[in-house]
Amino acid sequence: MRPRSWDGLALISSNDEILSLKEEERQDKSSPGIHVDSADASGTTLGMLVRDLSELDLDAPFIPDPEKIRLLHHAENSRGGMPIYAIEPGIEDPHWADWQSRWADEQVRFRNLLATIGRSRRWSKIRKEAIKKVVHSKFADPDLGAASTVCAAWWHEESLCLTEKLANERDSRFSSRIRGALSNLRSTGEDAWCEDGPTLLVPVQQAHMPTLENSLIDCAEVETMGREQ
Repeated sequence: MRPRSWDGLALISSNDEILSLKEEERQDKSSPGIHVDSADASGTTLGMLVRDLSELDLDAPFIPDPEKIRLLHHAENSRGGMPIYAIEPGIEDPHWADWQSRWADEQVRFRNLLATIGRSRRWSKIRKEAIKKVVHSKFADPDLGAASTVCAAWWHEESLCLTEKLANERDSRFSSRIRGALSNLRSTGEDAWCEDGPTLLVPVQQAHMPTLENSLIDCAEVETMGREQ
């Protein structure tokens, strides 16, 4: 699933989160497994994700995400530094701060607090439903398919408090910024691009892909973006 050739990296993270990734990497090197152990003991959906992934025959889980770290290092060290874009706005963005505030309000509504009681049962149900969508491949370890069902359950739980309106607003903003990042990438080093233009790599949680893809297709606005580095 790793593309071999790309020209810029756009992460569904804020600039602060990208900096935190690097700090977490330093902390994990000095105390291996410290973040995984902390998540496992947290009792949160992240803890459930870590627990289930630990039971699979995979070299996982790791915190921070080793794939994001690998891509960051590759972007920083290739071609004198490839462009990196933060797709999630920072909290200093007033529109994004308002969205975060409305999401927080939704999370503390009584029905959503009550929903946490049935989390384990719901988690198992989502995993079972996701199994039907896993495509077997002779090139991939079957436990990777199992991992994808665990991640689907995690994504569902993380999105439980998002109303359709909030989810659409989020995806529309992300799409606008992805298009803005690609526009910025196209405007730099134009002589180096082939006829099809540059390739912007955007790693996306598998369960998030369908709605974000639809939002990108429908996106009519392009937000002006600058590279983080």
